[in-house]
Amino acid sequence: MNDPLRCEEDGQEGVEQRRYPGMGAAPDGTGAASDGPSRGTGAASDGPSRGTGASLSAPLVSRVIDTMTSRRLTGPDTPVLLMVSGGSDSTALAYIAATLADAGALGPCALLHVHHHMRGAEADGDAQFAEALAELLGFPFFRCDIDVPQLAAEGHGNQEAVARRERYAAAQEALASFCRRLAVPVSEGRILTAHTADDRIENFYMRSIVGTGPGGFRSMRYRNGLVARPLLDLSRQQLRGYLEERVRTGRPVARDEAGALWREDATNAHTDRFRAYVRHKMVPAAREWNPRLGEVMVRTMNQIADEDDMLEAMARKIAERCVEPLGEEPPAAVAAAVGVPVQERAFLLKPAFGEEPRPLQKRVLYQLLREMLPAEARVQSVSIDAVLAAFGLDGAPISGYVDNIQGNIAVSANKKGVRLEPMAVFRARRKRG
Repeated sequence: MNDPLRCEEDGQEGVEQRRYPGMGAAPDGTGAASDGPSRGTGAASDGPSRGTGASLSAPLVSRVIDTMTSRRLTGPDTPVLLMVSGGSDSTALAYIAATLADAGALGPCALLHVHHHMRGAEADGDAQFAEALAELLGFPFFRCDIDVPQLAAEGHGNQEAVARRERYAAAQEALASFCRRLAVPVSEGRILTAHTADDRIENFYMRSIVGTGPGGFRSMRYRNGLVARPLLDLSRQQLRGYLEERVRTGRPVARDEAGALWREDATNAHTDRFRAYVRHKMVPAAREWNPRLGEVMVRTMNQIADEDDMLEAMARKIAERCVEPLGEEPPAAVAAAVGVPVQERAFLLKPAFGEEPRPLQKRVLYQLLREMLPAEARVQSVSIDAVLAAFGLDGAPISGYVDNIQGNIAVSANKKGVRLEPMAVFRARRKRG
């Protein structure tokens, strides 16, 4: 594959030359928006009957509805894009979404499968299964091919980071295309992922090993922007039981070439990979001590999340009072001279910032540095400590203080406050006097 990024909708390669060609095209290949699925049905008007046959009162479906309602993830008219790998969790998500859409509890649905070109014929089988599932349910189907090994080899990051970044970028493009077809703003749509309580628990243990920033032990958010996770209160075992129940009750199911109800990624069992090690070694050991680990951990993480939301709101108020964006820096001429984009973020921490409680100061700084750093970069705790060191014990800025954090961010202080700015901009400003 020459182009490492290639996406198609319903088998038609589009004419719009955007980052993911084809995502904005209508099924007839004209690039114009079609009528698309009718709102509230989730199925294309000429699609097959889904025959979901499931009641909204079924225990597992009811729990999903409770999560979606209590967490305000979606509404009865919300168009959704389902991210489906073909594994048991995302396959169950597709069936549940079809049930909700048929009952008028969810808006139109489309399905996206991303082929990462990392597992050869096995990955081809995943894509075929996902397409068959979309056809069974009458969902518009998006397929995106991303040559992750090629992008990683070109220096865009390690394969896992590249795959995740490009997968979510593809989802944003597919949702935008789907919403155009429905003539609704993309802000009204949602991207649904199939993350479960098991994924959330694994994240918790992984972060306990490598460390995490403020709020990290909430593990996953039920909603983050347009991305919603309606299965976070369910276990993988529960979802697999749901799939097996579909067979026992005679409801339609998709199967792969071997007759399986979902696809298995063999690499998930390789315990030399961090997540697989946690999944197969640490979590089972913890369950031996507490068979109700899942229930206990979800309750604990939700408590952490509630407290984190409160602290985040307090930190935002401090930022509104004590942080000033330095949008005028750098001037275009200086930016061109030092090779820094004009829109590079810079901030002034006002003297009053030094009087705020230390935990809230750290939260504010964590968010500011996240804005200043590339998406894949980690905020280092020593960097936050270095910024705080610019304030004296009395909370006042220490005039003349200078440090370099994260390799390229200058921290400097005077009586007006503490500045955070790209190092090149700091040096250019110092030369100008």
